[in-house]
Amino acid sequence: MAGDNVAQTLAAMGPRLRVVRERRGVTLADVSRATGISPSTLSRIETGQRKPTLEVLLQLAKEYAVALDELVGTAPAPAAAPRSTAPHSFGDDKAVLPLTRYVGGLHAHKHVLPAGAEPPGRPRQVSHEGYEWLCVLYGRLWLALGSQDLVLTAGDVVEFDTRILHGVANAGSDGPVEYLIMFGPQGERLRLRTPPAVGRGTGDRKAAE
Repeated sequence: MAGDNVAQTLAAMGPRLRVVRERRGVTLADVSRATGISPSTLSRIETGQRKPTLEVLLQLAKEYAVALDELVGTAPAPAAAPRSTAPHSFGDDKAVLPLTRYVGGLHAHKHVLPAGAEPPGRPRQVSHEGYEWLCVLYGRLWLALGSQDLVLTAGDVVEFDTRILHGVANAGSDGPVEYLIMFGPQGERLRLRTPPAVGRGTGDRKAAE
């Protein structure tokens, strides 16, 4: 595997493990009890702060009941046309496209949630270390943040501390919802930089003269 491919695989590993775990509806504590891997180690792996060993990957693949190559992201594509164009697809539940190739620091991903046949229940919530910035690109996203329930549409942006219980679901039944996530595993936040205003009016020009 070429160096760029290895870096991309490692960068995608944490988000992939997190999505697989969330699909099974288990917490880091649940996985820790089943595997003997400490919750802090699991959290660091999911947030890209630590590279998983082969032994850990084998334990997680067994616990999540998935093939190792599927967990790593090297499983061959099926003969039939794939349901999603995203490189990393998790059944019919979610597709995740990593947009960054490095380990550590801010991570960026694109997520796609298909529409369900029935109205969804309130999203299952999780919490972990870090800080998240989320922007909806298409569709309607249900964000359960603590005790709040927000329905976000295209162009809506929200940021929050991921230590707050949170979960998402497709709030619409007529199509998928697509959204971007910027995630800082160490609590890094985006910094808004606004350029100086120009051409404010005649008064400003006279003052400059």
